[in-house]
Amino acid sequence: MIVVVDLLLMLVELLCSVASAIVRTILRPRLKAVDGELCLITGAGGALGRLFALEFAREGAHLVLWDCDAGANERTAELARKHGVEVYTYTVDLSRRHSVYETADRVRRDAGDVTILVNNAGVVAGRRLLDCPDELLERTLLVNCHALFWMTKAFLPRMKTQHRGHIVTIASALGLFSTACVEDYCASKFGAVGFHESLTHDLQAEGLGQGIKTTLVCPYIVDTGMFAGCEIRKELRSLIPPLDPLYTVQQSMKAILGEQQMICIPRLMYIPFLARALLPWEANVATYRFMGGDKCMLPFIKNTEQKTSNGSVKSS
Repeated sequence: MIVVVDLLLMLVELLCSVASAIVRTILRPRLKAVDGELCLITGAGGALGRLFALEFAREGAHLVLWDCDAGANERTAELARKHGVEVYTYTVDLSRRHSVYETADRVRRDAGDVTILVNNAGVVAGRRLLDCPDELLERTLLVNCHALFWMTKAFLPRMKTQHRGHIVTIASALGLFSTACVEDYCASKFGAVGFHESLTHDLQAEGLGQGIKTTLVCPYIVDTGMFAGCEIRKELRSLIPPLDPLYTVQQSMKAILGEQQMICIPRLMYIPFLARALLPWEANVATYRFMGGDKCMLPFIKNTEQKTSNGSVKSS
């Protein structure tokens, strides 16, 4: 009898959640204020990280900017300070666990408790699997996936104590469905999506979901140069062009400030995500081939090999 009651309650909650999602989509939720919050952004020297920093600065949030490139990070800081907010910069190698923890301690001493964490940093090796040095493969997994664990362990405890915070994971559509030739990137982003979803369930199970919010962002390829040369079938390129970085960040900000738990950019990306789960493997393969998805990364790999014969890593 208890099972039947629980089943009925679950069905009611399911219907209410679907109805609520439809209403939010139509009416758009009220965006929360982040004025005075302390927002940490990783990869702040890159294209997306810089835009996130400027958007949060416009909203009045104070910033903690992390990047491995000190010069690029400082340029982001200079732009953000024009909005009248406090900005703290740190040079951090996210592939080194101790660097993350040591810098996190410095942040708490210098700036206080981080209340918004935007895990934005990302890298890709840009090599075919059998041609890629192991250290480049490892770096992709460390920066794109393992660092999420370390960042969360560093900053979540204080969020729990205060019963408030927001953790944002900038993943990728390639964390929901895969393509050829970028095994390191797909694996790291699948890991990022899995980590984020499990963390969200964990917070809900602890009764912290109302105070500590999470947002998962899964964009299509963004035109930052990270995947320069990547091309799907030419007849379809106008339908699914690379995303403009500013548009990507603005859509992400709407989801973050609206406390939306997940967003795919553009919405068209929900289709292959659902197709992957619902259709037979062969059907998905046929779709990928039609769209040119099975070979879309080959020009990118070729460009990378030509430009980075010394083995450097492409980063966002």
